[in-house]
Amino acid sequence: MALEVEVKNLKNEKAGMLVLNDSVFGLRPALPLLHEAVVMQLASMRQGTAATKTRGLVSGSGKKPWKQKGTGRARAGSSRSPVWRGGGIVFGPHPRPYGYAMPQKKSRKALHMALSEKVHGGSLIVLEAIEFEEVKTKLVARLLKELKLDGKVLMVTSKEDGALMRMVRNLPHVQILDIRRLNVYDILHAKWLVITREDVGKLTEILGDHEQPA
Repeated sequence: MALEVEVKNLKNEKAGMLVLNDSVFGLRPALPLLHEAVVMQLASMRQGTAATKTRGLVSGSGKKPWKQKGTGRARAGSSRSPVWRGGGIVFGPHPRPYGYAMPQKKSRKALHMALSEKVHGGSLIVLEAIEFEEVKTKLVARLLKELKLDGKVLMVTSKEDGALMRMVRNLPHVQILDIRRLNVYDILHAKWLVITREDVGKLTEILGDHEQPA
């Protein structure tokens, strides 16, 4: 049986049906793989700027505080020792990248599964087109109200539409993402995924393969 979704216009009226590619939108989600993809992406987003000073970096004299014997005090060689207040930090964090990469096939399959999850959950909204007569935020807000979309909305587009970007920048629950930057985290983080019929075709061209659904 073909995997189909309803195509709607901007008034939330049925404008036809669209057959989806099973290899992109018809997989059974595997939670461990989706989790691995999300963890990888979050790791790549870490700044990695945490830093501490070792005994070679903190300020202070390198002179021996007191002589080795005869004072009754413990031996000390430097005021920059980690055991002293103001001394260096042992095994503290230093700036480093946290990002890493998954194998390309696994990463792509995780993306297919994230898209499939939106289809099976009824959270994929396919529009005939996203076109407005004026560049006004209230028009996008009205569209979301017509579509009855509450919560976070991810709008995916293949066109660099500066006007649409300006229309949604004051809507904190709406995010626009270029189709080439689509990723597992943003798909799963959003409650709804909104895309046009044309861009579904382009997305299928980019992600489609000849593998059988899992």
